[in-house]
Amino acid sequence: MCELLGMSANVPTDICFSFSGLRARGGRTGPHKDGWGMAMYRDRQVWSIHDPRPSADSDMAEVMSQTSLKCDIVISHIRQANVGNVCLPNTHPFSRMLWGETWVYAHNGQLEGSDKLALDHYHPIGSTDSERAFCWILGRLAARYGDQRPSLEVLSSFLYELTSGLKQKGVFNMMLSDGDSLFCYCTTKLHWITRRAPFKKATLSDEDVSVDFKEVTTDKDVVTVIATQPLTEDEVWNQMEEGGLCVFNAGEVVFKRNTV
Repeated sequence: MCELLGMSANVPTDICFSFSGLRARGGRTGPHKDGWGMAMYRDRQVWSIHDPRPSADSDMAEVMSQTSLKCDIVISHIRQANVGNVCLPNTHPFSRMLWGETWVYAHNGQLEGSDKLALDHYHPIGSTDSERAFCWILGRLAARYGDQRPSLEVLSSFLYELTSGLKQKGVFNMMLSDGDSLFCYCTTKLHWITRRAPFKKATLSDEDVSVDFKEVTTDKDVVTVIATQPLTEDEVWNQMEEGGLCVFNAGEVVFKRNTV
């Protein structure tokens, strides 16, 4: 399996602290040594970096864990390969254009029969079941709505239908964003925490690193971090329900749907 990291914030915020914890799991405190990647949105524009090396040993990952690039939304991924070789084209997150926006996606899990997902508008570059599922999702959106982007509620409801269908093929923990909202679907493990005033100190579980958030925030800041496993040892994280879709915008939950 792989691990995911996401962030949604109401003000540009860096991901250094959380990524340092995730990075350690990419070959040092965890087995996810088959590449890593990160996509960061600022004002709906995205900047991405990919590296097929273990994040724990990557000089680029070291730079990212120490560079304060303030963003609105972040999706990051460390890979433990199941389907597809360890190479750059198979390194998450993946991206495609839809409705004039760059959509970014990362997946944790394994899907049986993904080769039978019918593709039309989009096709994978690499050989993972993850990227094929991404192409299928965006293709379904394009086929359903054409050039007319639906409202967030309508879009979220249809994404819930699509992701629930993929859940039937195996483990499908997913993060997807268009630069405005962060869509998270859980099959097995996804946890999240929203930090807001009064801010407190937090300590990573995988690194001897602490930060006092009240020293680096304002009282108006709202920052939500989503991860496969909780990244800190002294905070209470929420666990997403199996079969649940949760949509974050500016750090807040704006849509939630669970299996009935």
